[in-house]
Amino acid sequence: MNLEKLFQMQKALDLHIEEKHQLQEEDLFSRKALALLVEIGELANETRSFKFWSVKPSSGKDVILEEFVDGVHFILSLGIECGFDQQVFELSVKSSLLTVTDQFLKVYAGVSVFQTSKSIHDYVRLFEEYLELGFLLGITSEEMEQAYFHKNEVNYQRQQNNY
Repeated sequence: MNLEKLFQMQKALDLHIEEKHQLQEEDLFSRKALALLVEIGELANETRSFKFWSVKPSSGKDVILEEFVDGVHFILSLGIECGFDQQVFELSVKSSLLTVTDQFLKVYAGVSVFQTSKSIHDYVRLFEEYLELGFLLGITSEEMEQAYFHKNEVNYQRQQNNY
């Protein structure tokens, strides 16, 4: 994934939203952290990985991919809030040996740790854990990036339509 391009796109979208809603002077970190947690929950709900009591299958890959990139938007946005878009770092993503459910829990814990520390170390770890979750869900890096580009356009359209 081209992180530099994704950060640029997210920064432009964030600026657009903040200007439209007159939020330039507000600290949005906590709201964005909560939004990320909600998006992760929506993703978990679509995968149904934790619903041991149900036989209904998960949503289709297109729905899961769209929910996944919603989380990418907020992870990027949180990084921008902390100035990490101006720093050089690499993401090292390995195959997770965890179940999807356990990886979701690891991501939730990562959000909590990062929300408290706001450190680049914990941010990178959170981003990597989230990407590992995506890979566990069968999403490739290319699919993540293309879905991000598409959803970024949708988010602009929603702002124009007073979403």
